[in-house]
Amino acid sequence: MTSQLLKRSIQTLSSVAAGAVFFLTTSSLSVQAITLVTNRDDLEANDKIDWSSLEFGTPINITPITANLLPNSFQTTSQKGLGLSVDIPLIADSRYTPPFVFQTTPTLPTNFSNGDYILFTGFIPGGFPALGNPGPLTITFDQPVQGAGTQIAVDDTFNFTAFLSAFDDKNNLLGSFSIPGTSATVLNNSAVFLGVRSDSANISKLVYNSSENNRAFGINFLSIKSTTIPEPGSLFALSLLGVGLLGLLTVRKTAF
Repeated sequence: MTSQLLKRSIQTLSSVAAGAVFFLTTSSLSVQAITLVTNRDDLEANDKIDWSSLEFGTPINITPITANLLPNSFQTTSQKGLGLSVDIPLIADSRYTPPFVFQTTPTLPTNFSNGDYILFTGFIPGGFPALGNPGPLTITFDQPVQGAGTQIAVDDTFNFTAFLSAFDDKNNLLGSFSIPGTSATVLNNSAVFLGVRSDSANISKLVYNSSENNRAFGINFLSIKSTTIPEPGSLFALSLLGVGLLGLLTVRKTAF
């Protein structure tokens, strides 16, 4: 009787343990949803890249802009050390400036916030509306992130549609999104925010562009949500589960 009761108890525990392992395995393999984020606070970012931090380029004065000219492709790091690369197509026309970073101020107003540093795709100075590099602007992370986004505005265009596509580390499309945007010369932080967030850290590349095929566009600082570390309680619970499974297997082996 005692041996039969012990056997039934162990079989029950085995079923529970197997169910727990199955739950953990299938949860980790489940499809991860990616969603559009249009408010920076909703991204719950824990990292960022401010374009003022770029320590390379060529300072130049394009009245009324004091700018830092950049290569069309470059690499940099976030505030917390995440590596990333930026790529903007080169236009084979010497009249176009390369991409550059400038600061929005009352004498150079945009509808970003006063003092924001803007990464701009490049344009032909003079005239209105100015011909500009339409991109796309591609940001590739050295390690996949859970979310990222920035505000965007198009040069000399009051109304436009902004587009964002996100890809994983195998260049599979995770999702594409579009939202209407406006540009203005009022420092009111009204430039639209366009970002994405996923259930897991599977976002390796972001591609930004707009509906305007011959206009430059700019983005301000990029907010990033990196992978979070499990809470100590979660780690402790997982370790207990591992110890329990190991003990169960040992009991079964010795009992039978």
